Amino acid sequence: MDTIKQTLNTLVSQCLTEVTGQNNLQGHVITASRPEFGDYQANGVMAVAKQAKRNPRELAQEVVAVLQARQHELIDKFEIAGPGFINIHLANSALLRRANTALSDPDELIGVIDTPQTIVVDYSSPNLAKEMHVGHLRGTIIGDSLVRVFEKLGHNIIRQNHVGDWGTQFGMLITYMRELRDSADDKPSQLKDLETFYRAAKERFDADPEFATTARKSVVHLQSGDPEYVKAWEQFIDESLSHCEAVYNKLKITLTRDDLDAESRYNDDLAPIVDELRSKGLLSESEGALCVFLPEFVGKEGEPLPVIIQKSDGGYLYATTDLAAIKMRSEQFAAQRSLYVVDARQSLHFQQVFAVAKAAEMARESLSLEHIAYGTMMDKSGRPFKTRSGDTVKLDELLDEAVRRAFDLVTEKNPDLDEEARKSIAQVVGIGAVKYADLSKNRTSDYIFDWSTMLSFEGNTAPYLLYAYARIKSVLRKQNAEHTSLCIVALDAPEERQLLIKTLQLAEIVRAVGEDCFPNQLCNYLFELSGTFMRFYESCPILKAEPDVQQSRLALAALTAETLQQGLNLLGIETLERM
Repeated sequence: MDTIKQTLNTLVSQCLTEVTGQNNLQGHVITASRPEFGDYQANGVMAVAKQAKRNPRELAQEVVAVLQARQHELIDKFEIAGPGFINIHLANSALLRRANTALSDPDELIGVIDTPQTIVVDYSSPNLAKEMHVGHLRGTIIGDSLVRVFEKLGHNIIRQNHVGDWGTQFGMLITYMRELRDSADDKPSQLKDLETFYRAAKERFDADPEFATTARKSVVHLQSGDPEYVKAWEQFIDESLSHCEAVYNKLKITLTRDDLDAESRYNDDLAPIVDELRSKGLLSESEGALCVFLPEFVGKEGEPLPVIIQKSDGGYLYATTDLAAIKMRSEQFAAQRSLYVVDARQSLHFQQVFAVAKAAEMARESLSLEHIAYGTMMDKSGRPFKTRSGDTVKLDELLDEAVRRAFDLVTEKNPDLDEEARKSIAQVVGIGAVKYADLSKNRTSDYIFDWSTMLSFEGNTAPYLLYAYARIKSVLRKQNAEHTSLCIVALDAPEERQLLIKTLQLAEIVRAVGEDCFPNQLCNYLFELSGTFMRFYESCPILKAEPDVQQSRLALAALTAETLQQGLNLLGIETLERM
């Protein structure tokens, strides 16, 4: 089923075409900003009138005449406002049908799109030499929210966790690991703290020339496939992945080992990438390195900016690996979209790599390459989030801290709950608070990480939304309406009608997120939905209402709860029946 906005856009666009005789016109239907402007508003007439040099209000009158003649079941009436806006009032009967369909089949609340695509989403992508830190939080949860949205819409999603598991640093780590282990089959116990292990190995590498020489030789052994070194490398990677999986489990991230797209996977593909670029006349030598220079990339002084493909020492760079990955995603996966959920500071890198991939025809013309950029998590002073000593904060420790703080909050509000119940609630609230605080911000912006704000039960926060959901479920439990077949039969009060329309707009929001990849739109919608429910609950008594009215309002409450739950699930946030 099309969303309300899709249906209206199609209808208005068709009528514009009928009136003007021009094709590919857009109705530009938006949600009305105020009730007096109707439920939706079509703004497309002004642009068409300007292009045709016609009076926009007169054109709007002609369009409305055609719209009224069609007598669409979704429409109650039209009004022309201002210079040519068309205010659209929806028919209650059609709204009730849509709402009750969603009540009986919750999958219809969002529905799938007509033209699903194959979409590759590259996200999280930690460096396996170290433990995941706070810098990985945004890319991990934004990417996971997007794949949830895409899958809900019916797209074929290929997750790719492009982990860093190759290069000089692994020679250093393997050498240190071989020194520490007691026997050929044992992994040193120090690997349980990867950050400390990495730091100790780096100190040895920097301070001991003999160790550094051995580490460089270890890289050669690894790259040549020496079984002993490959085995040590695999042991280290397995341990590091276990650390990642522990974080993913806490965050409820849907990545698995089947989604790994490691750098090492492309090791044998890099030399052919160089050959292919050379054969297409795109490679140039600069100071011993092999580069691609494209005319659209120049520095501040007008000097050409290179995309370095192979260093003067023969080593490859991220650009080379990324080109190999694009080629695979284009040819083997036959994707229509390939998304890279990566820090905004890598914007130039991706602009250049995408341009090279298109110029070299490594990416099909129909493949959309998209950098889903995000800003930095900052502390209250506006600096990148660090520990007091200036070290990078481990993501695992940050999440544990969130759960501890949530437990204290739950204990303060519900001291009579048994400890296990408080722990269970704290797990959902703490993790949900961290994720929502991030996802509710425009992803391209930096944001301030603030415990007190994210764990507040007031404002646009996870605790507020989780409480709103739990409150609705409590009302339904009190009336034994949780598992009853409910039906919304009337929209007598304006608050009822506003709430019902708001629930039906979830599908529109989810489609918008699927197109432009800004999850904060969904967060804002859920916050508005919760506020709309609270106004309904205060203005339209449920428990004291007449039986028929009570059942109808309980059904509307149940639909709101379902909408909240589905929306939060798309953000990767669990809900609670009780708080």
